Amino acid sequence: MIWWQYVIPQHWLSKLMFRFARIKNVWFKNKFITWFVKSYQINLSEAVRENIKDYQNFNDFFTRELKPDARKIAKSLIICPVDGRVSKVGNINSTQIIQAKNHRYNVEQLLGNDIRSAEFKVGFFATIYLSPKDYHRIHMPYDGKLISMSYILGDLFSVNQVTTENIDGLFARNERVVCYFETEFGLCAFILVGAIFVGSMETVWHGQINPPFQKRIQHFSYLNQTIELKKGEEMGRFNMGSTVIMLMSNQINKFILKETEMVRMGQALI
Repeated sequence: MIWWQYVIPQHWLSKLMFRFARIKNVWFKNKFITWFVKSYQINLSEAVRENIKDYQNFNDFFTRELKPDARKIAKSLIICPVDGRVSKVGNINSTQIIQAKNHRYNVEQLLGNDIRSAEFKVGFFATIYLSPKDYHRIHMPYDGKLISMSYILGDLFSVNQVTTENIDGLFARNERVVCYFETEFGLCAFILVGAIFVGSMETVWHGQINPPFQKRIQHFSYLNQTIELKKGEEMGRFNMGSTVIMLMSNQINKFILKETEMVRMGQALI
């Protein structure tokens, strides 16, 4: 039953949610956050601000900061960048990435036909889904120097299990932000995928990227800047939740991950 997602005004509803999440009425935001915490069993003892009254609005709560000791950063080369559930993990074969059973999409589509797509004809990928209950800040999985970033316009389908199993090329159709990093093991692409009610993503170096929703692909080059981020440092956040995809060079051929596994930011991936 996903036909309705083809006909609803996806971007209009996401704009509405964007405004809803920023309502500052004290009574309303406290009531809604209280309901959300109970419904999704949020562990606020991990947060820097444990009292819901200390949040300005729902989005402030949703993108809450965790205490420094809430997540341990493993001493491995690559760590998990988010809390979530592993959707898919495996090899990139002739630019093809597995989305779900009987569903594949290619790297060129995912990266908006960027010239760097050729770097990922083979390699390794991991797709991690963030549910509403998860911590929604995104951290660096490795030490990396930012090379460029692309905002790619698209749809805002839901990214749950039902849609990934039924909508062809879902992650290459949805709106997304692609970040390219130079690392000690080659070029890596890190993709933030938007979804219905999740039409807002931001990075620490750019700030809020969307909204506004653009009508064309936007490219940002950082070759003349020195933006280097260390493993475990915050690199961005979802204003509401969605999915991250990691594309690795052929030098990395295996992650310690299993499909459907629940993961936490900071745990070792290799």
